[in-house]
Order: sequence, then structure tokens, then C-alpha cells
Amino acid sequence: MPSVSCPRIHTMKIYGYIDEGLDIDKIVPSELAEITLVASPDELRMISSFLETTAQEMERMGETYDHEHLSDKKTPYFNDSPHFVVARMK
Repeated sequence: MPSVSCPRIHTMKIYGYIDEGLDIDKIVPSELAEITLVASPDELRMISSFLETTAQEMERMGETYDHEHLSDKKTPYFNDSPHFVVARMK
């Protein structure tokens, strides 16, 4: 039986912080155990599309990929939403 190649799996991390009106240089994100997305089906489809496109861009760019903001790619729809950022695992 031929061997099946599985993708390399990493442990995904989720970080976040409470919006306390602090300057960006004073914010220290914390690792989260769970997130809850309260969203419409249309918003979830846009997030899904963003994640797929971001994964492709991450693969294309390799080690030079850093991060991407949902609000930068799906404007103006997510401009007033909490920041949703995807970063390359290092």
C-alpha cells in the first residue's frame, strides 16, 4: 500500500486583548483558549473566503509572509468590526 503524505500540522494559537482604549504600543495580547464569532451567514462566508485567500498567499510568499487584516481585504464591510488578523506561524 502506498504511503499517504499528510500536511504538517502545527498547533494553532489564538491571541486577543480587551479594547481598553490603550495606545497600540501598550497593548499586550494574551493567548486565548476559545473564541466565539457572532456573525451572519454572509459574514462567515466572507471570513471563509478571506481565510482561503490568505492561506494561498501564505503558501505563495513562504517565509516572507507576515500578516493580513480582514478589514484590509474585505472593506468597507469589516471596518467597524473587531480586528481579525491572520499571522504566519514562526
